[in-house]
Order: sequence, then C-alpha cells, then structure tokens
Amino acid sequence: MLRLIATSLCLRCQHVPLLLSNLRACSTLGSVENQQTVEALYELSVDIQKVRKLKGWVLHQSPAYTKEVASLLRDMGASAPIIAHILAVHPEAVLCNPEQLQAQQDLWMSVCPNHRELIGIIEKFPASFFSASSHLENQQKNIAYFQSLNLNKRIITKLMASAPQSFSRPVEQNQLMVCTLQQAYTELGGDEANMRIWLQKLLSQNPFVLLKPPEVLRQNLLFLKDRGFTTSELLRLLSKLRGFVTELNPDSMCRTLAFSQETIGCSDAELREIILKCPALLYHPESTLAERFEGLLSAGISMSQIIQTPTVLELTTQIVNYRIHHLKSRGYDVSTGSLDVINGTKKDFEMNFGKLQLRRERPLFNPVAPLKGDD
Repeated sequence: MLRLIATSLCLRCQHVPLLLSNLRACSTLGSVENQQTVEALYELSVDIQKVRKLKGWVLHQSPAYTKEVASLLRDMGASAPIIAHILAVHPEAVLCNPEQLQAQQDLWMSVCPNHRELIGIIEKFPASFFSASSHLENQQKNIAYFQSLNLNKRIITKLMASAPQSFSRPVEQNQLMVCTLQQAYTELGGDEANMRIWLQKLLSQNPFVLLKPPEVLRQNLLFLKDRGFTTSELLRLLSKLRGFVTELNPDSMCRTLAFSQETIGCSDAELREIILKCPALLYHPESTLAERFEGLLSAGISMSQIIQTPTVLELTTQIVNYRIHHLKSRGYDVSTGSLDVINGTKKDFEMNFGKLQLRRERPLFNPVAPLKGDD
C-alpha cells in the first residue's frame, strides 16, 4: 500500500513542472496587450497582425520602448517604411531600453563607416543589432581582436551581422579558431605575406567557420591528406571550400567520394583532379549528387563532358534544365558543345547566352567572296 502511495506521489510530482509551464503559457496568452506598444506600432504603420501571428508575446511585455527605438532609427536616417519593416520582422527591438540602444549604436559605429550603411545592416540583420546588453563586453573584445588582425572594417561588420554568436562568446574561442586556420595555412605552404587577405576572404565567404571546433578542421585535412592530396592541393581545396571544410566529416566525405568514383568510373588520381575543380563533390550528399548526375545524363550530356567541366554539378537540376531549354531555343546543342556556356552564376549564364545570341545574329563576312553586282 505504501509503495502504491509513493508511486502515485512520484507520478504527480513529475507532472508539476509541466503543469507550471502550461500555466505560464496560458497566463501569457490570456494577459492583456500593452496598449501603448500597440498604438505606437500602429502609428509607425507596422503590420500588427504579422507581429501578433509570429511574435505576439512581445505585445504583452512591459516596459517597451517603441518610440525610442523608432527615434534612434530615424536619427540614423531610416525612412518610415524601413522602420516599419524592421519592427514587423523583429518586434523584440522595442524591448531594448535606450541605454542598450546607445551602447549598440556606439559599438557598431566603431567599425561601420556611416549611419547609412548601419541602417542597411539593421534592415537585413535586425537581431544582430538589437542584441542583449549582457554580451557587450565580449562584443567589444572581439571587435578589438579582429581589428588587431588588420581585417577590413567591412569584413568585421559582415561577421557581426551574419554570425553575431561569434561576437557574443568569449574572445579566446575565436582566437583559437583563427590561430588554427593560420597554422593550417602556413603548414600547407601558404605565403605569409598573403595570409591576411586569405583569412579575410575565407571569413567573409563563410562567417560561421568561427563557430566550428578547431579539431574538425584538423581531422578533415588529415583525412584528405590520407586520400592522396598534396599540401599544395590541400591549400587550394581549403581556399576553394570557403571554410566549408569545417562543415564536413571523414565519414560523409568517404561515402560521397566512393559514390562519385563509382558513378564517374575513374581512378583515385582522376577523382582528385575532378575534386580540385569541383569541391562540391566533397560536401554534397549522395542523394543530391545522384539527382544531378541523372539530370545531366538524361539531358543528353555525356559523362566525359561532366568530367571536363565538373563544376556543372554545383548547379541544381532545375537550373540546368532551365538553361538547356533556353540554349535549345537558340539552336545550341549542349550534347555536342561545351558545358562552359551553362556553367557559373546566373550573371555568368546571361553573359554567355548574350554572346552566343550575338554570334548567331552577326552576319559572316568573307573578304575573298565575289561581290554581287547589278546584272
């Protein structure tokens, strides 16, 4: 009997935290909205229904500083529509008190050239600007550290905007990852004189590389070395992968390489050459690569063409089909021509397509052909 009572009490105790959390949730949902916040947002033409749907809890908070936030943004040159957009997508901004806002503005202006650029950043990355004041000291130390590396201020602002977590954490963690990257660069034969530019480019292309454990970088480079890549080739890969080498792991790379080699039907040395041209073969899963290989082959493209221009595998099947359809409308047959014309970015394709169209429209002139005269 005592055992049954004890069991019953334990089960009840397990439900207490869940009940309390449910009660808090119900209390928040049932509480009255802060009318001052709602009215201030209405005056600023903010989409209240969007705020209620996505982040309605903000409207129940007090105190809120809606007018102060709007005033700060306005003083920096933000237009009314931009202010409305920022507060609609990130209404939590109204919960930052004026002292926090001023501290963040001073922090960002230490690396941002002017208010206009800062407003552009806030518009795209509002959560990065309206961050908690508890991270201010870490942010200041991280900015000082990246400035000591002589990184371009625009690169630092891009890091702060797109990967704010790397500035909120202790500076020692970023120092460790940067030192690991620098060490890998020099050990692979990188030129000391170009290290700053190399590091700057890598961080700008993939800011999240700072958030990865340094051990991952070492493990992946060691795996690739064991697969036969030379130090100079590893340096090329490290640069081409744009920091994505930290997103990989030996198991996934092993599976992807095995699939690619079997599909292409090439030797280890040939596979390494293909990977140096198209590092996407390292980080795309087998399912993605299978779809892209099948899409290219079904469009009449041969495997030898793919081997010659493997970067075409970086494009989705939809993009490839769209470009092939456009080229066919101009009489270009991809099965017999070069794949360079469908390769690259959207801008690259439009430029290649324009050149192709111009060549077809321009009349050919033969200087030795007899001129037609009047009979």
